Amino acid sequence: MAGTLVRKAVDHLKSKEFRDYLMRCHFWGPVANWGLPIAAFSDMKKSPEIISGRMTFALCCYSLLFMRFAYKVQPRNWLLFACHVTNESAQLIQGGRLIKYKMEKKMGS
Repeated sequence: MAGTLVRKAVDHLKSKEFRDYLMRCHFWGPVANWGLPIAAFSDMKKSPEIISGRMTFALCCYSLLFMRFAYKVQPRNWLLFACHVTNESAQLIQGGRLIKYKMEKKMGS
């Protein structure tokens, strides 16, 4: 059973169809786009005072729009969709950190 699944997976990876997929923008576009959520997650270790509210809002809107695009385009681009779901989550967390920081700063003053 497991051997059959492994063989099917290896055969799929060796297929011309999969190699063609790797050479299309439906693959490389989302791969390049993963830099946004990776950067957002790495920024979570830094102080919230460096977070730009405008940029966070813009990236939230951007990811929402492109999530819809990735779902509506045919064939559906699930890699791009996953990238933007991850980025949206990261930006919402960053936005929450910014709001919390500003509220604490306001209460401290």
